[in-house]
Amino acid sequence: MISAGVEVKINRLESIVEQIGEAVLSTTETIERLAERLDTLSIQVEAQGQQVQQQAYQIVALCDTVQTIAESQHDSLQKLNQLTQTLDRFMSVIQALDD
Repeated sequence: MISAGVEVKINRLESIVEQIGEAVLSTTETIERLAERLDTLSIQVEAQGQQVQQQAYQIVALCDTVQTIAESQHDSLQKLNQLTQTLDRFMSVIQALDD
């Protein structure tokens, strides 16, 4: 009887150890899959970060271009005002000659 009781206990221990081993293997596989997913996410986040940085550079370049256009338009308006004043003077001179 003692050997039968010991054998039952050994079988139970073997079963428990087997279940623990399976649980460890399953956990290890799950952790490996999670690690792979994290690596993939990390790569995606890094790529998106680079895209955001590139877009920031493009925005800065666009702002510089808009500022240059605004300054150019300001200069053009000043020249147009000068031209208008000159034409007004010519018209005054022409009207004075007609009178």
